Parts: sequence; structure tokens; C-alpha cells
Amino acid sequence: MRQSSVRGKRGRRATVPEPREHGEDDSPPQGEGLASNGARRRPGGRGRPKPKRSRGVRILRWTALTLAVLVLGGAGAGYFYYEHLNGNLKKEDLDLGDSKLGKPEPNAAGQTPLNILLIGSDGRNTAENVKLGGAKRDADRKPLADVQMLVHVSADRNNMSVVSIPRDTRVTIPRCTDPDGTVYPKTVGPINESLQYGGPGCTVATWKELTGVYIDHFMMIDFSGVVSIADAIGGVPVCVNNNVYSHDSEGHGSGLKLTKGTHNVKGVQALQWLRTRYGFEDNTDIGRAKAQHMYMTSMIRQLKSGTKLSDPGKLMDLTEAATKALTVDHGLGSPKKLYDLGNDLKRVPTKRTTMITMPWVYGEGEKYVLPKPGDAEQTFSLLRNDTALDGKDKKKPDATPAPTAPKDQLPVVVQNGTASTVLGPASGRASEITSELVRLGYAKATANSVLISQADTTVLYPGEDRQGDGLAVAKAMKLPKSAVKSSKSVQEITVVVGNDWRQGTAYPKPATDDGDKTPKSADALNGEEKGCMKVNPGYSF
Repeated sequence: MRQSSVRGKRGRRATVPEPREHGEDDSPPQGEGLASNGARRRPGGRGRPKPKRSRGVRILRWTALTLAVLVLGGAGAGYFYYEHLNGNLKKEDLDLGDSKLGKPEPNAAGQTPLNILLIGSDGRNTAENVKLGGAKRDADRKPLADVQMLVHVSADRNNMSVVSIPRDTRVTIPRCTDPDGTVYPKTVGPINESLQYGGPGCTVATWKELTGVYIDHFMMIDFSGVVSIADAIGGVPVCVNNNVYSHDSEGHGSGLKLTKGTHNVKGVQALQWLRTRYGFEDNTDIGRAKAQHMYMTSMIRQLKSGTKLSDPGKLMDLTEAATKALTVDHGLGSPKKLYDLGNDLKRVPTKRTTMITMPWVYGEGEKYVLPKPGDAEQTFSLLRNDTALDGKDKKKPDATPAPTAPKDQLPVVVQNGTASTVLGPASGRASEITSELVRLGYAKATANSVLISQADTTVLYPGEDRQGDGLAVAKAMKLPKSAVKSSKSVQEITVVVGNDWRQGTAYPKPATDDGDKTPKSADALNGEEKGCMKVNPGYSF
């Protein structure tokens, strides 16, 4: 496939792939997309081999966006003909991995955050999907998860963060076991291939291991589902800062043609908007992702306003399309549960919705993408700690209650939380840290032999009157105050040694809370922003 060289955001020349749109297929069949040495081919570079990508795959770039229709309003129609809609939904297992990652502890009000993984599948399992996705030769290939977005809703339902990940991100895919007993061994590869290891439950398992974030539910949609929901929406306002025609002399581009200003796009035109790379910003996936985020935020604003869902007939059409399009985990496997979820998410103010792409860098030779060191982990840490990506959480009082007992009389339990299915457990961690606490004067520290999985080291206290004890233990171990959390599941001060501290007795991170800001590399978009997409001059008319 042809390549082209474009100017990147930072001014350097970057190579990007020419698309094959208008029905051409360029997604790799099973086993392809590798260089002769076994490495994944570079995402760009003139004349260099690379993974092929299909028109349908580009459609999937925005499948997760359409799911917002369901969770922000469409599910309400489930009550009109419940059993019929219940039969529409397809269900699969939530998690096919072996993770010991536990559900987050409730906050002081008994609330827990909600994490939903949105997945876009490129499966060609029907004639309609083959037509939309091209590549008849791939009709029997296992689908890829070419859109993946994690929706994090805060425990108090006051803010929502949406984190997408580049589909070529190279990760460790953990061992997965599908419902019929087939075992897929742990491997390393692009994250979109995780769907081929037993289904969406393996993609969920991969996200849990990558991010350390507990995932409550998943929602998956395919080509035809995307199109049917797009038709049912009835149009979404989008804006361009100049005339745009995503087409060149060789036929590359989505075919999107708009004049400068705001347009209500639907049907094929909405599809074109969400597929467009050639015509927006620097003609790369970065610009396309921004266009998709703009579409999603505009759609959410519209649905929240009620202007498109006031007609019961239209609402029923939308719900019919949505339930037919979706595959969900069993925990979401009924219209009633989807309706409840929709009502829950409606509570989130639009101005407290933030959308980002996981900070990333090219791997060796720009053959694949990797999470950006520091920035990606900082982003995941914010999700794990239920910290809003918009930076507008209310600051907690900086009071430090006094301990309830001298440290030599304070019982402290230490538990090993390093049960990573990717790295394996770091044995003996509970005993090592217990010995360190005894050395620090906590003579009644004891080890708990039960192995669990947790990304961040935490100090749990059983009630508000014991917060001072937890803070004192954290201070002695040079842990940040953010590591101290209330828990109804413990009876004594409990230190859970996480995967961020797999060796040594000195905590490896600085004891500060400076990591509570979203990295600039995440390119955050607020739910109320109504900007216009910047048109690439080479695709204007």
C-alpha cells in the first residue's frame, strides 16, 4: 500500500499510510502484518510494508462513539417491548483472564466508580458486514477490536472520563480461557488482536492488566450496528473551519465534502466524517481521533438536551437499532440493566466530561505504538484513584487527624497485592514490608498470606476515626497521602503492597501528589467544547 509523508504536530516530518477507502480492503488477514523478522510493520514510511487497514476498520474508529446514544438516553425505550428487546441483545462473558484485581473500595458515602469498556469489532460474520468492511477473504477471520475506549464514571457520578487507545499499541495479552475451555497462552501483540483470544472478555482482561483499572462492563458493536445506529440518531452537528473534500486524484479519502461552517451530518455523511483522516489537521489518525471526539461530545450534548429523543417513535427506532447492534456482558444483559445504566450516566454534567487518547510513543523503528512512559501510567493512575481528568475535583481538606494509639501498640496487616497475570507475583512482599514496619516501630505488624492484585500500594483504614492511624503509617513508609483510603472490608490498618512496589523496602515513587493532573500529551477535550475541525489545506476547495 502507498505511503505518504506529512508534517507532524511537533514540526517534524512523519510518515503515515495512504488509506484504501471506497470499499478497498487493506486490513491484514490472520498472521499477516509482520515484517520478515517477525516484528510488526511500521505504521508509516514511504515504500515500507505495513499492516493493511480496511474501510470498515476506519468505520470502527467511531463505533464506540455511537454507543453514547444508548447509554445517554436510547435505553429508555426498553420498557416499551421488553422481551423483544431482551432477545435482541447478545451476551458474552465479562473477563476471560485470571486477574485477581478487585473492585474498588466504596467511598465514605458507599459509592464506587463505574468502568465500561467500549469495543468496536471489525468482524465480517454477515453479508452486510462483508459489504461494509470489504475483504471477502477475511469473512472467516476472527474479528479485531479496532476501537477501544474506557469510560470511567466517578463514584459520585459527578464526572466522566473517556480514554481511547491506539489499536496498534503493543501490549502483553494475558492468558485467556474462553467458555468452551480453549486456553490462549499469554502473548505480546497489538491490543486489537486481544479480541481473537476468546472474545471481548480477553480484551477486558488485557485492559485490566495494562491499566490496573477494574472493569465493570463491556459493550461491543460491529459494522452493521454502527450504520443502523447512525441512521437512527437523525443527525449530529459538526463544524469545519474551511471547505473540505476528503478526496485526491488517486481516489484516497473518505469522500466527505462540506463547506465551511456547521452541518448536521447523518447516514453516509456521518460515516464519512468519522472515517476522515485525509482532510483533517495533519492527515493522520491524531486528527481523525479529534474529529471523532468532537462528534461524540456534540452527540452527548444533543441527547442530554432531549431535542432528538422527545418523539417516542424515534426513541423506539433508536433503541431497536441499539439492542440489535450490541453485544454486552451478562451483567448488562437486559434492557432494564441498560436503562438503569443510562439513567446513572445522565447524572454526569456535560461540562464534566473529558475525552482523551492514551499518551503514546512509537516503538522501535516506528513499527508499532507503546504507552508513553510516565504519561500513560499517570493517566491510568488518575482513573484508579477516581480523579477527574478535567482537574476540577474539589480539593479535600488538608487536615491530619492524630493517631488513635502509639505505633508500637497499633496492629497493622500487610498483604501482597502483586498477583499480576503478566509479571507473575512478587513472592514474599508481605513478609518483607512487615519486617520493615517492625523496624520502623510498628511492633504489631503482621503479614496476610492471601495474594491479591492491585496496581497501587495503598493503606486502608476501617473507619473515619482511624484515618489518623492510616496517615501515620503512610508517612512512616514515605507513601503519598493519596495512598490512604477508607475501606469497609478491613478491620485493622491494612497495607496492600501493589505492583508499583515489587521489590525493596523503600517506596520507589516520590511521596508527593503532583501526579493528579492529566498529561498534556493526552490532548483532552471537554464535553462542552464546540470548536471546528481544522481542515488540511491540501484537501480544501
